[in-house]
Amino acid sequence: MANVKAAIPKGTRDFGPVVMIRRNYIFDTIKKVFKKYGYQEIQTPTMENLDTLTGKYGDEGDQLIFKIINSGDYFSKAEGKENITSKSLLPLISEKALRYDLTVPFARYVVMHQNEITSPFKRFQIQPVWRADRPQKGRYREFYQCDADVVGSDSLLNEAEFICIYDEALSALGLQDFTIKINNRKILSGIAELIGKPDMIVDMTVAIDKLDKIGLDGVVKELLDKGFEEKDISILKPVILLSGNNQEKLNSLKTVLKNSEIGLNGVAEIEKIFSYLSNFSLQKAKVELDLTLARGLNYYTGCIFEVKTNEAAMGSIGGGGRYDDLTGMFGKDGLTGVGISFGADRIYDVLEELNLFPSTQTESTKVLICVFGEAEEAFAIPILNQLRLADINAELFPFGAKMKKQMQYANDKAIPYVVIIGGDEMQSGLLSLKNMESGEQVKVSVDDLINRLT
Repeated sequence: MANVKAAIPKGTRDFGPVVMIRRNYIFDTIKKVFKKYGYQEIQTPTMENLDTLTGKYGDEGDQLIFKIINSGDYFSKAEGKENITSKSLLPLISEKALRYDLTVPFARYVVMHQNEITSPFKRFQIQPVWRADRPQKGRYREFYQCDADVVGSDSLLNEAEFICIYDEALSALGLQDFTIKINNRKILSGIAELIGKPDMIVDMTVAIDKLDKIGLDGVVKELLDKGFEEKDISILKPVILLSGNNQEKLNSLKTVLKNSEIGLNGVAEIEKIFSYLSNFSLQKAKVELDLTLARGLNYYTGCIFEVKTNEAAMGSIGGGGRYDDLTGMFGKDGLTGVGISFGADRIYDVLEELNLFPSTQTESTKVLICVFGEAEEAFAIPILNQLRLADINAELFPFGAKMKKQMQYANDKAIPYVVIIGGDEMQSGLLSLKNMESGEQVKVSVDDLINRLT
């Protein structure tokens, strides 16, 4: 057999033991908060039928779906056909694809299981997704999404609780300074009405969403290039540059949007969410009404969220919003919902940069038993069994290595305690327990050892 170079596909990653411990720390922390708020975990298959996914993400998104070639003689259906193109070939050779996101599979799940689920249905899902994107720093072809959604409820209490979920989870992960930005699609629609260009709302919001990156002059230039006029911009400027606290911004919007019913509806929804929030105790989050926030406007229909840390140079670490027809793509119309997502990979990078991972999260084994000989190994095995029965993560280094190598193994794995067994320990029944951080060494019985480690 020819030698094959050891490599992985571009845009994918291996995760070693320490990284997995840290990733699971993030996922477990977020899961705990999801469950506290009544969300239940589901999982969907790695692959979906190709027609389930295509047409849901736009032409550009469809190009990024990883297609799976049919097994067997997959090309037989295409043989002999004339004037075949890549587009007409695809349905003949591929019927399945890797999931592109968690939202469309969730919509499919709700429709297929609508008679089994309780409404409103509150689910969370943490699974990998795949996109045939160009790999670059911070962008991968395989990555995890960490989503929560509630469908079948139009109550704005859901939006308020999602803000609480962000606050509680990110605070539990150790972040001290982060902002949850909120806006409403209806407010943006009202602003577009105000300048007389409701059909250009996407062009308008795409431009103002870049205010932080390209500045006001850059936004104005982009708007002019898109076909807006100077008089439109003179109306738009004071709106997107509204200052003051959240209530002052809302009061100004009520005046500005007084002739826009949809705009005032958006203002009322934001006020209702803030009213709910006044009954909850937020820990670290700042909640800010940001009129330049405009994510996913072809998808979201109500409130929009985005979360940013103020402690590290990083893009958004979370986001989401309300949508009015999640399941309409599968023939079940009118099912409103709202959802959020945590950017787990970016959160990992932030915690690493700020040194916020707990030191205990590097531990997988709590105690290593080191022995000098074969007789000591036989003596140690029952002790190893007792430790594990006491639910203590324990290892026995197999006989045959020098003590220096055994101690180096403990250091390399960040194992905090080592039990050393030699002839004296076998004779007295008292084990030598060494604290690897302090270097302190004491004699303990097996029972005392278990009490110290539990």
